[in-house]
Amino acid sequence: MTDRAGAAAADHQARRSSDDGLALPAAVQGYLAHLQVERGLAANTLAAYRRDLDRYVAYLVTLGLRAPQEVREEHVTAFLAAIRIGDDGGQALVATSAARAVVAVRGFHRFLHLEGSAPTDPAGEVRPPSTPQRLPKALSVADVERLLEAAGPDDGLTGLRDRALLELLYGSGARISEAVGLDVDDVDREEGLVRLHGKGGKDRIVPLGSYAARALDAYLVRARPAFAARTTTARRPGHAVFLNTRGGRLSRQSAWGALQVAARRAGLAGPAGPGVSPHTLRHSFATHLLEGGADVRVVQELLGHASVTTTQIYTKVSADHLREVYAAAHPRALGVPNPRVGDGPGLSGPRRAD
Repeated sequence: MTDRAGAAAADHQARRSSDDGLALPAAVQGYLAHLQVERGLAANTLAAYRRDLDRYVAYLVTLGLRAPQEVREEHVTAFLAAIRIGDDGGQALVATSAARAVVAVRGFHRFLHLEGSAPTDPAGEVRPPSTPQRLPKALSVADVERLLEAAGPDDGLTGLRDRALLELLYGSGARISEAVGLDVDDVDREEGLVRLHGKGGKDRIVPLGSYAARALDAYLVRARPAFAARTTTARRPGHAVFLNTRGGRLSRQSAWGALQVAARRAGLAGPAGPGVSPHTLRHSFATHLLEGGADVRVVQELLGHASVTTTQIYTKVSADHLREVYAAAHPRALGVPNPRVGDGPGLSGPRRAD
């Protein structure tokens, strides 16, 4: 059965007004099939939607509800309250996780209403809990340099690979899944470009930068062939760029481990350090570009954000950085005393000679 045929079959089940208790689970399956086939959502996003909606359906069943058309706004609101305190039997969720669950529930009911499977949208007026907007954590340029130096302290095979991996993450702004998912054909070593396979099957081509390009070239020439030679017939590396010590494709977990080793060597991990994750390098990439004067729309394209709104969070830099930029750029920023009333022109501007 093709993906579209499967989606159609699941949607047909979702449309049935059933008294056998299966209508809600079937409706969820129809919605998830729609997200996969028509919207092209990434596997991790689909898994998160499935978890949230399975929990939602289980809660509705405890209320005696079995079909989507039986759900009312008060049921959706009660579910939101229940997951915040764990009153539904599951783990209590913080505001950000609860907001994600509400987004899944709202999308589910909107889909059913638009498709004619439910007469109303009971979640249309339910708003997710407000969440504090947290600025992404970025390293300073000096800390990034320490981290990258610590990634490859020697010319061993693993050191060459780890240095290339971290240089790529910071030099391109790639997500960790995009980096470990790279194939050799995705890298244009002559032009210094790399094709990243982003969320929802969307590809983008980004420049590497000279440091990342040199580190990647050193790894591909001197280390990758040795890793590839270690593979067995049953575990061929294929065209993967980053290989593990057994010759298979490097996993996200192993890439995360390589980053943590480098962070410890650089003194950036543990209680005394700021802490480093693969996304920290992505945040640092975006923050340093904007601080260097890059246009937010360009950064949006490089990061692969669908909306510029997502990228604009990086423009909310600290007041200290704003003061530094002002002091460096404005001709009257330095060496000007605070004006007092009656002393000189003040805010009224320079006086003209009579």
